[in-house]
Amino acid sequence: MNEQASPTPTLSLWWRRSVLLVFVVGMIGLIFMSVQAYRFAPPIPEKVVGSDGKIIFDRQEIEAGQQVFLKYGLMQNGSIWGHGSYLGPDFSAQYLHELSLETGQAIARQEFGADLSTLDESQRALVDSRVAILLKENRYDPASKQLTFIDAEKDSFQKQLTVWTDYFKHPISNSGLPDNYINDPGEIRQLTAFFAWTAWASVANRPDKLYSYTNNFPYDPTVGNRLTSDAVLWSALSVAMLLAGLAVVLFTFGKFDYLGWKGGPEGNYPQMLIGEVTEGQKATIKYFFIVALLFLTQVMIGGALAHYRAEPGNFYGIDLAQYLPSNILRTWHLQLAIFWIATAYIAGGLLLASSLSQKEPRGHAVGVHMLFWALVVLVAGSLLGELAGIHQLFGDLWSWFGHQGWEFLELGRFWQIILVIGFSFWLGLLYRTTAPALKDPERKEITLLFLGGAAAIPFFYLPAFFFGSTSNFTVVDTWRFWIIHLWVEGFFELFVTVLVAVTFYQLGVVRRINVVRVIYMDAILFLAGGIIGTAHH
Repeated sequence: MNEQASPTPTLSLWWRRSVLLVFVVGMIGLIFMSVQAYRFAPPIPEKVVGSDGKIIFDRQEIEAGQQVFLKYGLMQNGSIWGHGSYLGPDFSAQYLHELSLETGQAIARQEFGADLSTLDESQRALVDSRVAILLKENRYDPASKQLTFIDAEKDSFQKQLTVWTDYFKHPISNSGLPDNYINDPGEIRQLTAFFAWTAWASVANRPDKLYSYTNNFPYDPTVGNRLTSDAVLWSALSVAMLLAGLAVVLFTFGKFDYLGWKGGPEGNYPQMLIGEVTEGQKATIKYFFIVALLFLTQVMIGGALAHYRAEPGNFYGIDLAQYLPSNILRTWHLQLAIFWIATAYIAGGLLLASSLSQKEPRGHAVGVHMLFWALVVLVAGSLLGELAGIHQLFGDLWSWFGHQGWEFLELGRFWQIILVIGFSFWLGLLYRTTAPALKDPERKEITLLFLGGAAAIPFFYLPAFFFGSTSNFTVVDTWRFWIIHLWVEGFFELFVTVLVAVTFYQLGVVRRINVVRVIYMDAILFLAGGIIGTAHH
């Protein structure tokens, strides 16, 4: 089609087909990989026994330990398998390294009658190779669902009970948690059992494979965890594909004029009348005030949070960890970022919906006011609930009203439900306002893209409800990265592109057909990027 020769250019159907193709193929791939996560997740043994057959800990203790990890907000202090905050250690890596030292010490005394630290280079190499052989062996029996620990693993578990008890005693040793943050011996035992399981999954080879359940992460040569050839290959391919994709996009935009931000023979005429503001648009002003307030608060909390890296036990003479520990500040810092971004997009959507329609339905402004106060309750309630949650003020309801513990998904399940209801109500306001524009051929396509981008925001938050506090950590991370890459980094960013495009269209800066093309192009790029990012993790 030669659009320059046509007085009324039309949109090629291949734009829509391309978006649909990327979405369908990508979703099929992601759903397949998500199902595989359930199938190939590292097993949680019913019992962990020693060489003498006596139980060391069981499945209930591992799952209870994961709940301890979550309800105390420890993912905002350290990490598991590299996922979480970096104020504290990677708990799985720390446990694994301590285990390797304990195992190496036992071998050194058995083989050389000396401490590990006194061995020469050749002796240490021999010990390290023996450690790797012992810990890499997978002693899990799928039939009985029983995992057998060698004596060194059993002894290390007992010793690490003391290690993790000491870790939670003082803010200086744990990067800003309160004094004696976890002091219940039962909870320490459960937490250590959870760390032991994550360490075992990090080092034990998968059945019939030469790498662990975590693809040899964390890197630790003393236990044989080295980068696999597959990891090198796919990392190189991902970089090559990124560069190739950028080259294709730049070539396409440079080669074909009709894809760019260029005018046409019909001319451009502003469509947004200056000075005419609807009641619904006036009602959005307070949203933008809240956006500024949330952003300012996030910046201030970021400053306090950075101080924990430099001087965790003292904040200008105040023991801040006793009142606002580092894990709650990092939780708030992350949640406030999501809240001010989401609030800005909500307000922007409401503002532009009125301009697309050119006439607001009756009661629209009332709905905008209602949504605002629901947002205030959500933000204040969830932030205070997270603070109360890490101090265990909700009892067994900690995951409902307090701190769920998952990075990016910290707010309690009750607040998550309120969030989805709020987004759905917002989507209803947008549809009700823009419905007349759907009957206008000139505005129909851009309005559909506007509503489609908005609808994806509540829909792609639903994976946050697919798991609980005792779900396998690998399965949870699968759905968590659906949220991170598709919700936060994908459809949120796509929707802001739509907002900018609609703004330019309403101002008459660009032609309608070019706006629609750019939105489709960005949809392809954001979808592909979000899907590939989720699949990569």
